[in-house]
Amino acid sequence: MSGRGAVRADLEQVFRTAYPRVVAVATRVLGSRDGAEDVAQEVFLSFARTAVPAGEAPAWLSVAAAHTALNHLRSGRRRASREESAAGPDPTVPDVADDVVTLDERRRVRAALARLPRRQAVALVLRHSGLSYAEVAAALDLSPGSVGTTVRRAESALREELSRHASSH
Repeated sequence: MSGRGAVRADLEQVFRTAYPRVVAVATRVLGSRDGAEDVAQEVFLSFARTAVPAGEAPAWLSVAAAHTALNHLRSGRRRASREESAAGPDPTVPDVADDVVTLDERRRVRAALARLPRRQAVALVLRHSGLSYAEVAAALDLSPGSVGTTVRRAESALREELSRHASSH
């Protein structure tokens, strides 16, 4: 970067390379392509203001996508639009009851994910977004050997959150 307000010279190349993964990670959290694209826009705007080396950009962007998407999820400011877009007519689902149950289950899982400790939630999202253990380790500054443990703990915590809130309803 050449100065305050300047755009990174490598921004376009990094964007072209990393955009699909950033959207995939955000979609995994939000369940909405539209919401994920909004998150990607925020993430790349943030990235444009950083001095993160291009070689570290994929990991940085994946973590930023997970954090930003979790922030959106936690704030709930886009919840109404996601639910409306997800509840749109689907000609392949003839039973409305099935549609309602599926939407409710997705909503419960996303709410439980938002209540997990941030590091566990991000590790879980990154791993289930297709990143390898090595990529998750690099992105979160973990040892590769601890990624599996972190993800398993996150899965266990997610199950506990789901059980806790299922029994309270």
